[in-house]
Amino acid sequence: MAKHKKGKPEWIKETLDLKDDHRWQSKPGYKIFVADRGAVRFDVPQNWFFEPDTKSFRFLDVEPPDDNCRLEVSFNRLPQADWSMFPLKHMLKQILADEKRNVISTGEIFTEKRQTARLVWAEIKFLDDQEQREAYSRICIGLGSNVQCLITFDYWVDDAEKLTPVWDEVLRSLVLGLYIRDPMTGFAFPD
Repeated sequence: MAKHKKGKPEWIKETLDLKDDHRWQSKPGYKIFVADRGAVRFDVPQNWFFEPDTKSFRFLDVEPPDDNCRLEVSFNRLPQADWSMFPLKHMLKQILADEKRNVISTGEIFTEKRQTARLVWAEIKFLDDQEQREAYSRICIGLGSNVQCLITFDYWVDDAEKLTPVWDEVLRSLVLGLYIRDPMTGFAFPD
């Protein structure tokens, strides 16, 4: 579980032993990532390398510099408000329009409305300048329970078949703003 200390962004990675009656569940071969007591939660492949940054968290298929993909998430807690009309799709269109990499194509925007969150995501295909290889970048904005997250996933076109299911599982398991009372049991409460 990653926690943010007040003041300067500094993350603490904490691994806890779970109680026998815990309620944490993930798909076989995956582990659960939880940031800030449950502001953001999703599943990632169990053996991936975790790399916290000052404003985000990264997961890589192997330790750098040998990695072939990068899943990164950042989030913001928002003030109590009705965010149901916030234009997520427009925001994602702007992010795609501002893309600085050598974009070859831009895919359609997908939207998903859940009971407690809304998600929008799209994929671009680009040419990596350093490697001179084609790559994909998937970008998701999620908003729910007064939490906004940005998730990006960059990987080589050659690896799409094995990595697309990772993206699907991240989005399927994504939960925003379900705060964890006891991280060793997984019991949650609304904040």
